[in-house]
Amino acid sequence: MRESTLVVTVVMVMVECFDVGLNTLSKAAMARGMSDFVFVVYSNAFALLILLPSSFFFYSRKRIPTPTFSIICKIFLLSMIGSIVQLCMYTGIGYSSPTLASALSDLTPAFAFLLAIICRMEKIDLRMQSSLAKSIGTIVSIGGALTVTLYKGPSIIFTSSANNLPNELHLSIRSNWVIGGILLATGSFLLALLFILQTSIIREYPEVLMVTVIACLFTTIQSAAIGLIAERDMGAWTLKPDMELIAIGYSAVFAVSARNIVYTWACRVKGPVYVCMFKPLGIVIAFLMGVTFLGDTLYLGSVVGGIIITFGFYAVIWGKAKEEKTTEDKSRCNLNSSPSKVPLLQNNNTEV
Repeated sequence: MRESTLVVTVVMVMVECFDVGLNTLSKAAMARGMSDFVFVVYSNAFALLILLPSSFFFYSRKRIPTPTFSIICKIFLLSMIGSIVQLCMYTGIGYSSPTLASALSDLTPAFAFLLAIICRMEKIDLRMQSSLAKSIGTIVSIGGALTVTLYKGPSIIFTSSANNLPNELHLSIRSNWVIGGILLATGSFLLALLFILQTSIIREYPEVLMVTVIACLFTTIQSAAIGLIAERDMGAWTLKPDMELIAIGYSAVFAVSARNIVYTWACRVKGPVYVCMFKPLGIVIAFLMGVTFLGDTLYLGSVVGGIIITFGFYAVIWGKAKEEKTTEDKSRCNLNSSPSKVPLLQNNNTEV
């Protein structure tokens, strides 16, 4: 159990680093005029070209369990939510910044906790310290996210055009903070809902790669249908060998392919709340990458909101850890008490 926990933890931290890198690259590509809809469609289409051969190779010597119609319908719904999440996230990043995107992604554990309670994946009893900590932490996290979104405050660190970025990129990073925050918060909520549904699917049909391939296929079709309606400029669909192609390739390999496989696997092993708890790591990584590569300005509201979110997040995690420890202690007591009675019975039988 400890080894599996360590492996999941290391892999999730790596995925979070890649995820923040994607936010930074996508922001840079959108600042140069790349369409959000085109980015989502091409990312999923290229990822499908990677996942299909991989699935054929993986299942070449293994019999594939046939998914039921119910599973297919759930995966279709999962893909639809995933398409909306990607559009909300990338559009929100275009309006704001990767730093704000990572800050508001800290809401995902709180949303996942609430949804897990509704779906009866988590239990809550306010008379217990663990449940009280998780409840308070959830409220505090939401308050921190609202602080980051609605309060900018004075700038703390301002990055001038001395960075190795063209001046037009710096001029393009002027965003509507509130609209971007609303889109990113919506994306975080839908991402938590996605993890809940993904956990339900993978427990019923535990084929991680197959679920990922089918979901990617549906997402590509859905995002293409939306993209062709929303983006009617045919010139926007022409890929150029510059930052656009780099961002799309990065997204296809590390985000859509690798990240989705890891998320599905981790949800099966540890559950949706555990998977979401790594999101707060992104704010530190995003700040470093945003200031270094995008010339982002660090505002007081982002710092204060980030600190509030972090306190709320760790309150939820502390409550979760205390709850698991209590459960383990109860199971150990039951195991220790039951064997003590067995030798007495055996000794009595022997004497008779």
